[in-house]
Amino acid sequence: MSLEQKVMADLKTAMLAKDEKSLRSLRAIKSAIINAKTAEGFSGEIKEDEEIKLLQKLVKQRKDSLEIYEKQNREDLAVKEKEEIEVIEKFLPKQMSGEELKEIISKIINETGASTPADMGKVMGMANKQLAGKADGKTIAAVVKEILAGG
Repeated sequence: MSLEQKVMADLKTAMLAKDEKSLRSLRAIKSAIINAKTAEGFSGEIKEDEEIKLLQKLVKQRKDSLEIYEKQNREDLAVKEKEEIEVIEKFLPKQMSGEELKEIISKIINETGASTPADMGKVMGMANKQLAGKADGKTIAAVVKEILAGG
C-alpha cells in the first residue's frame, strides 16, 4: 500500500472520528503528495525513498516552526506543531537511537579514515546515504561532530 493510499484511509477514519489533530496533519501530507505529483517533470508514482524524504521535510518544517514558537512563548501554536509531528512520524520508519547511531557513524568514520572535524564532509556523505529515513540530518551531523572532536 502506497503512502497516498495509507493517508487517504487514515483521513477517512479521522473524519469519521472528528479528530482535528490527525485531519490537519493528514491533509498536509496529502497536499505535499499532490504537489510532488504535479511538479514539473514528474510522471507516475512516487517512489518509497521519495515518500520518506517528503515526510522528513514535513517533520523538519514543523520542528523549525516549533522551535520558533517556543522561543516566542506561543504555546498554543507549539502544541499544534507537536501534534502534527506526532502524526506525520507514524508514517516514517522507526528512528534510530543515539547509541545505534553512534555505532554506525563510528564504523563509517573508520571506513573513510576520517580523524579530524575537517573530514566531516566525507563522513556526512556516506552517513546520510546509509541512514536515510532512519535518522534526522541534524542529529547525524551532531553525532559526527562529537565523535570527530574526540567525544
